Amino acid sequence: METYIEKHFKMDFKPMANEGAVFQGACYRIAFLTSRIVRLEYSLTGCFEDRPSQTFWYREQEVPALSVKEDEHILEVVTDHLRLKYLKEQPFSGDTLSIELKYSCQIWRYGTEEQTNLGGTARTLDAVDGALKLEKGLNSREGYVIIDDSKSLVFNEASWLEPRTTNSTDLYFFGYGTAYKECIADYCKLTGRTQLLPRYALGNWWSRYWEYSDTELEGLMNRFESEGIPLSVCIIDMDWHNVNIDPKYGSGWTGYTWNKNLFKDPKAFMTWLHDKGLRTSLNLHPADGIRGHEDCYESVAKYMGVDVSSEQPVPFDISSPKFMKAYFEKVHHPLEDEGVDFWWIDWQQGTNSSMKGLDPLYFLNHLHYYDLGRDGSKRPFTFSRWPGLGGHRYPIGFSGDTVVTWDSLAYQPYFTSTAANVAYGWWSHDIGGHFMGIDDSELYARWVQYGVFSPINRLHTSKGIFNRREPWRHSHEAYEVAKSFLNLRHQLVPYIYTMSYRNMTESLPFITPMYFEHPHDGKAYEYKDQYYYGSELMVAPFTAPRSKVLNRTFKEVWLPRGQWFDFFTGEAYRGDNIYAMYGKLEEIPVFAKAGAIVPMAKLEQTNQIDNPVHLELVVFGGASNSFTMYEDDGISREYEAGHSVLTTFDLEASDTKLIFKINEPVGDLNVIPVNRQYTVKFRGVASDCECFLNGEESDFNYDVVTRTLSVTVDSADSIIEVRHQDLYHQEIDVDQLIFELVQDATIIMDEKQRFEHWSYGILGTNLSLEEKMMRVLAMPVNDEVRRAVLAILTKALMK
Repeated sequence: METYIEKHFKMDFKPMANEGAVFQGACYRIAFLTSRIVRLEYSLTGCFEDRPSQTFWYREQEVPALSVKEDEHILEVVTDHLRLKYLKEQPFSGDTLSIELKYSCQIWRYGTEEQTNLGGTARTLDAVDGALKLEKGLNSREGYVIIDDSKSLVFNEASWLEPRTTNSTDLYFFGYGTAYKECIADYCKLTGRTQLLPRYALGNWWSRYWEYSDTELEGLMNRFESEGIPLSVCIIDMDWHNVNIDPKYGSGWTGYTWNKNLFKDPKAFMTWLHDKGLRTSLNLHPADGIRGHEDCYESVAKYMGVDVSSEQPVPFDISSPKFMKAYFEKVHHPLEDEGVDFWWIDWQQGTNSSMKGLDPLYFLNHLHYYDLGRDGSKRPFTFSRWPGLGGHRYPIGFSGDTVVTWDSLAYQPYFTSTAANVAYGWWSHDIGGHFMGIDDSELYARWVQYGVFSPINRLHTSKGIFNRREPWRHSHEAYEVAKSFLNLRHQLVPYIYTMSYRNMTESLPFITPMYFEHPHDGKAYEYKDQYYYGSELMVAPFTAPRSKVLNRTFKEVWLPRGQWFDFFTGEAYRGDNIYAMYGKLEEIPVFAKAGAIVPMAKLEQTNQIDNPVHLELVVFGGASNSFTMYEDDGISREYEAGHSVLTTFDLEASDTKLIFKINEPVGDLNVIPVNRQYTVKFRGVASDCECFLNGEESDFNYDVVTRTLSVTVDSADSIIEVRHQDLYHQEIDVDQLIFELVQDATIIMDEKQRFEHWSYGILGTNLSLEEKMMRVLAMPVNDEVRRAVLAILTKALMK
């Protein structure tokens, strides 16, 4: 076996817990892997599993502080957070084994399952219209979670999976209370980190299940460029290979031979994509193995000892090191030499294989990940469905073929953020949906908005001439919205890339649910479809159609305690409140926390993804803050040798003054532009501020619509100061907001005119906000309009 296992598959596991953390008897073994994670093993034979399992690779951790009381009958171990009691040598049961969470007095007894698990994620959203049941996550409202690892496979000394030889109980107790982020960080210490993604993965992807030719794809990529819509990835779905094959070979679902009728010179085409600044991937359905019609068949068949003249298929066998060696070296590596950057593993053929207990999806993700990084210089990642716990090591996730409905869109924010409970931070959805449903321009625009504020933004659809994900094929209104937001995605790459670095170094996923930051606020568990987008922003996307009366979308949004700002307009909001938001199609509720610093790229060319020459820093007051932006070459693993740069931005905030410092970049300065410009955009500040650059009074630009004061500097090590006696003073023209809302409403003119000064006096009078609210309540007008107008007045009162 080991002869066929390449060195890049050999893992440096550390599966044995430190001796000082282990308590063992004839039939039990208990290991305190952290102060809040306990491994619980029971075996009648006294044989325990020391090898790494599919999930847990690094059980060797620093021994936590332990206080032990033990006699011949009872074992009691206390950590800083837990108290374990066990009647020694007794089979595990609710009477013999318990663990208490010290700070909540919550007691778990063996055999008890948590009732309010906060959820993890799911293998796929294939054919799901709306919601589905999630697998278990590592966090719960009870404060503990039990993970049963007893039936997982283990890695042998050759780093290949095999079934366990022991028949024992193997459980992991996670007792983190409401320390949700700490739970995920410690879990990643035991299982491995999510590594840094290549920068290009964070831009816009194009993908469609369609029989494109090379010239059609070239024309499409050029059309995106001419429309001023950036892309970073062009996926080629399964029709890249021959699909109309002789029936004697079976179906054309699996394939590895280019369709030369569509792609005359594949290498030249992929070179053309690369020259355009685009990376590419090919779709794989490997279940049918290598068959006689493939160009690679002869080489694979000879290697596997199959008579070439018989044209007998070489079966796909994920458990066989010999087959997998041929699979990579004779099938995939030649295609990578032609220009394939990564692989889309579209496994849909179930969980069984020739090895009992081995789900092919898990091992496909594992092997493809390490094979793509085999030369030690290329950053590996997969693009595949979630394989279960441990899957966070193999980003990016393909969530499957979703149904094109509002319900599907509405579920994805919750689904994506909740995956943080299993450290799975890089889901990629079919933006716009895959198939069925109703293709609708409004739904498309809302899905694109969500895609921009999701981990990976991949436009995708199924076959059919009426299926459309190109922005220009939708209504003009939807086109303008999609174009604007797709450009915004590329502007946000410096921020998103820094969050990928945070994910690697802190094991905190990019997208997190509200309760990660606010575990003691009940509303954080109620508002499930809003989430943190990195460290600085919170998003509550519109996921329902517009009202036919208001021509706007409604969403109720909870803002946690503190001050918040609309990311786009700078409008200030007082936290610890619930707001009724009514949005036009071009609007999405995105909020910056007080003190937020968001680095963005000024786009100066189509498909721009690299470290920007001109950096824009969007800064919000209300609190002091510091943000450190991470950069490297974006593609290689040179960062592991220190070839990266950290640039720290410091904000000192008060009611009358903001002092913003751009510190000198630290690290290998060769990876960033030499002559970088910085434009600092203070958003949400008054228009008549004083501005100083390095102590000298400075000119500035001011945008009234976004309440943004902008200053451009030509070098780092600069300090910008903004002063005003009422720095965050904002004039809210309530009458204008009400006028626009009523004007856009589809109601009879008589009802609209009741808002005029000569009728109920809502507009154009000096009535107080409270008086206007009373009149609106009394006014005979459409109820939807009434509620929306009251929302405007209520929000003004909350300033």
